[in-house]
Amino acid sequence: MRIRILNLAFKNLRRKFVRTLVLSLSVAVVTGSLLGATVFITGMKNALKIGTYRLGADILVVPEKYEAQAKSALLAGEPTSFYMDRSVYDRIKKMEGVKRASPQLFIEPTSFTCCYNVKTFLIAFDPDTDFTIAPWLEKHLKRRLTGNEIITGREMPVITGDTLPFYGTPFHVVGTLEPTGMKFFDQSVFMTMDAAYRMAADSRTKAVQPINIPRDKISAVLVQVTEDMTPDRMAIRIEHDIDGVKAIASDQVISAVRRQLGGLIKGIFVISSVLWVLALLLMSFAFYMIVNERQRELGLLRSMGATRGHVFKLIIGEAVITSLSGGVVGLVAGSALLLSFQGLIVHSLKLPYLLPPAGMLGGLVAAAVAFSIITGLISSVLPALIASRMEPYEAIRKGE
Repeated sequence: MRIRILNLAFKNLRRKFVRTLVLSLSVAVVTGSLLGATVFITGMKNALKIGTYRLGADILVVPEKYEAQAKSALLAGEPTSFYMDRSVYDRIKKMEGVKRASPQLFIEPTSFTCCYNVKTFLIAFDPDTDFTIAPWLEKHLKRRLTGNEIITGREMPVITGDTLPFYGTPFHVVGTLEPTGMKFFDQSVFMTMDAAYRMAADSRTKAVQPINIPRDKISAVLVQVTEDMTPDRMAIRIEHDIDGVKAIASDQVISAVRRQLGGLIKGIFVISSVLWVLALLLMSFAFYMIVNERQRELGLLRSMGATRGHVFKLIIGEAVITSLSGGVVGLVAGSALLLSFQGLIVHSLKLPYLLPPAGMLGGLVAAAVAFSIITGLISSVLPALIASRMEPYEAIRKGE
């Protein structure tokens, strides 16, 4: 009997194909938008987590006037160049509360070098003190960079063994980093500071547009604090003791992004909730009307031996099939739209993004399917109860 009721549910839905299609699409819109938004926000949180771990720094110290550029470089990977005296690093590493400190150089290459289709960001690090790239080198390359060797981010259109020219100096790619979702890493080229200083010196004779970087200049200092010191307190101390610098705590950057995400999540939740309520009302009204117009049919079904439970299952089954089909369509459409426009959205928001791992994606898809089924169940419970409580004779008489 169970199979016969399921077949009957399918036949009823096919008979009113247009109505079924409209109801399915209403569920598809809600399910697709919720899945797309959830995957996108989860991807941003995933990128923040992985990117922050890779950075390894509690504080980033930069020249005071370049705070905005530094944050843009961290979050959106916008290439930038600015310099300050190396003495800033010498003072910071001796301060109480500093566990480790390492200088870096930020270099924005000219538009006609290397990879014209990617915003390449050159970052030079000190192999003796670095804690950002050094762990990767120890694990994968098993040695330090030497000479003009470089490591590239995953989004760079190069492979190990390629040669890239910067300011007239050829550099050899010896490895590619894992994707992080942060363009600060994924679209960057990492070299040693000695190689960067040599490149700048040689650019006077080798490059069309030379670059001047004296050896006593750096762009930033990455700082790790001791366990008894918070990043915020250390940042205040650095700014107090050293003039002309801005100490950016990584927590501040992450908190700012989370605030942006919080507003985005709230807006999506409100819109999705409104859409869901509308879909529930639409489906509930539709199935209420379906029950009314099919009273004679349901009465005949009861008179042929169907129980109240069979009628209840029939209406519930039709609703679940309708919502499930809509949910599947929503999943496919939502995923396709997200994959098509995620690059444009990320670029517009200037936030990091990394697609969640397969296991997490599977969980989100399963949750979306469950959500579509629950939508069908909630919308059809009341009409199904009304239909199941009809007396056969009364239902046949009213339906004539």
